[in-house]
Amino acid sequence: MAGLERKYWACTLLSPVAAVGEVLVETIIPYFMALLIDRGIAGRDVQYVFRTGGIMVCCALVSMAFGMASARIAAVAALGFARNLRRRLFGAVQRFSFANVDRFSTASLVTRLTTDVTNTQNIYQLLIRVFFRAPFMLAAGTVMAFFINGRLALVFLVAIPVLAAAIVWIASAAYSRYGEMLAKYDRMNRTVQENLIAIRVVKAFVRGGFEREKFNGAADAVRQAQVRAERLVILLSPIMQLVIYSSLIAVFWTGGRMVVFGSMKAGELVSFLTYVTQILTSLMMMGMMFVNLVLSRASVSRICEVLDEEPDIASPAAGAARSVRDGSVDFENVSFSYQKRADNCILRNISLHIESGQMVGIIGGTGSSKSSLVQLIPRLYDVTAGVVKVGGVDVRNYALEPLRDSVAVVLQKNVLFSGTIGWNVRWGKKDASDEEVAAACRAADADGFIRSFPKQYGTELGQGGVNLSGGQKQRLCIARALLKRLKILILDDSTSAVDTATERRIRDALRAECPETTKIIIAQRISSVQDADVIFVLEDGEINGAGTHEELLASNAIYREVYESQQSMGDADLPPAQGV
Repeated sequence: MAGLERKYWACTLLSPVAAVGEVLVETIIPYFMALLIDRGIAGRDVQYVFRTGGIMVCCALVSMAFGMASARIAAVAALGFARNLRRRLFGAVQRFSFANVDRFSTASLVTRLTTDVTNTQNIYQLLIRVFFRAPFMLAAGTVMAFFINGRLALVFLVAIPVLAAAIVWIASAAYSRYGEMLAKYDRMNRTVQENLIAIRVVKAFVRGGFEREKFNGAADAVRQAQVRAERLVILLSPIMQLVIYSSLIAVFWTGGRMVVFGSMKAGELVSFLTYVTQILTSLMMMGMMFVNLVLSRASVSRICEVLDEEPDIASPAAGAARSVRDGSVDFENVSFSYQKRADNCILRNISLHIESGQMVGIIGGTGSSKSSLVQLIPRLYDVTAGVVKVGGVDVRNYALEPLRDSVAVVLQKNVLFSGTIGWNVRWGKKDASDEEVAAACRAADADGFIRSFPKQYGTELGQGGVNLSGGQKQRLCIARALLKRLKILILDDSTSAVDTATERRIRDALRAECPETTKIIIAQRISSVQDADVIFVLEDGEINGAGTHEELLASNAIYREVYESQQSMGDADLPPAQGV
């Protein structure tokens, strides 16, 4: 994670400097206290008392100023570190393929970007402040304690190995428990995420009580994991206090005897006790810091897993093609498995050719892997075997950005963002003019309902477009894709929520407005693809047939069965079969 604090390197360096200044000044104060007692008070020298007291007050103010500066600078550096770390993590996630995201899960990535980064931020702040302050205080206090009375200083040195052993034991035992706690956080976040995304379904099925119980269970699992981890950590404080107070009692007893028998002055004993307190307090701070450092390893390792994860799909290291010649698509003996296992392929031996500018239909039953097939074209996943070509070039030989900039996939799930309608349509081409936006919306048959809103293209959408119907959201997503003027447009069942008349207008507009764009339409309804130049029928991950609507009616049993089923259910957009 080196370099993450780039803009805040000055703060990262200045905070330890200020902390050292704070310790140096703070260490002088007990020495002047001894002089004030042994010379001023014992000698009844009022002027000496006031002069030395004034020096102590000034030292205290200077120490406070150094301490405040160190704390503030450390906070600024830690916040900047966290900001840069989040940006780097989010950038890493943006480079992930779908397979990478599936491997971590969305909920886990959210936890790593929030809770784990916050934990790392806190330990970073401790490192650049306490990590320097506490050891320096320990060293300075020990030197001054031996300077005052070396024999008495040996009494409290026994406490150091006892504290060190307790810290190491607690930190090592609690580490695994904190890892379990963060895993419970992932599960709780997944429950929240699923519930918020599916809130309409939850309410429609009156399952609020069930979801509350499920969340309560996940939250209670987090609480139990926290209690189990904290049960060890809270032992550190009483152990430290026991050692510290035992050391102080021993110092009081031994030092008191020295004062009584005249081998030590009262002021020296008071000063010595102050140094002992500083030393033992710094030990306690170092102990807590060490425990936090060890426990934060769980968060740091989870963050490093994301940063070290190599995207499954990346641009070629050298010689990458940076432009797509045309929208032709070729599949050559393609097989595909999400698990990258040749014995578990959901697509098998797919070979097909699509001419640039054609309108192509893909139809098949649920689970026939239609969506998986088209996701190989923009290289959202890589083939397990075979070759996918776009514009005559293997998609693995393209730089990812120009390839995906030439291919748009309008997915089954309509994704819109918080913002205006115009901003959402421009999302694929931020410099598009108002007329370009309107033209794309007209082609997607969306301009009419947009202009029915009081603010038209300036209408604000709620998160995910909650204030639009399913068909309206689908048309906006199509308009957003059309605005890019692509080589290939893939509509993955993205007109399922519109009526057949609207769907026909969209298809006619696509032919008229995008004659050179290859249009691939995945659909359940035959009426959606019947006028395509070629239709591919998928069955169980294999191509079962290919041809025009009329050819498939005559030659393909699956296509004819689907057609007759939909005709019997009254699909008015389907013409009667000829000669069947």
